[in-house]
Amino acid sequence: MEHGSFQDQSQATFSLTDEDHTLANSLRYTLNQDPRVTFCGYSIPHPSDARVNIRVQTTVDPAREVLKDSCQDLMLICQHVRGTFDQAFTEFKSKKGLESMSIEP
Repeated sequence: MEHGSFQDQSQATFSLTDEDHTLANSLRYTLNQDPRVTFCGYSIPHPSDARVNIRVQTTVDPAREVLKDSCQDLMLICQHVRGTFDQAFTEFKSKKGLESMSIEP
């Protein structure tokens, strides 16, 4: 192997445009739950710039793969929260006799 031809894929910084603390902190949380992650953090370069930088360092697996897995985990968490909310809201409506009431996403 030539010197310089190996690129360490276990660490990377990802820049997400049009995002803020909401997504970045949620992703940081899910990433830190993954045992493959040795470090994860995010920064917002400037308040007027709608962009976040997420730094991911892993044990061995490619940081890109681990970030993708965490995005999928976060999506499943959000779906669970939405399903739980919808079920509780439906139960509330039926107890209060408010069947015509609805919440639009």
